[in-house]
Amino acid sequence: MKSKLAVFTLVAAFGLGTAVVQADQTKSVTKETKKTEDQAALQKEAKISMEKAQEIALKKVPGKIESSELEREHGKLIYSFDIRTSKPGIMEVNVDALNGKVIAVEHESPKKEADEKKKEAKEKDSTKH
Repeated sequence: MKSKLAVFTLVAAFGLGTAVVQADQTKSVTKETKKTEDQAALQKEAKISMEKAQEIALKKVPGKIESSELEREHGKLIYSFDIRTSKPGIMEVNVDALNGKVIAVEHESPKKEADEKKKEAKEKDSTKH
């Protein structure tokens, strides 16, 4: 009788563990889907394309675009570009997604860039759980 109870307990625990793993994976997929849907919604709001915004950013700061994203920052819809130039670090250029005007240009030193990557990694990890 004890062995049947032990086997039943083991099977129940295994089933619960599997359910928890599946629930966590579902939550992660749901957040990725939500992020994709958010991007689609933001794209619909934008009046200029990512390509046009890239042209504008590169005219302001010539270099190689390392990353780009469409985001809402301080209530404004912006394209944010990290551009690698001949100088150490990254130049961040923000272009208004409604009118195409450059609204910010900021130099990120290698240290500031590393700190920002750590912060983004922590935010990404926190959204997984």
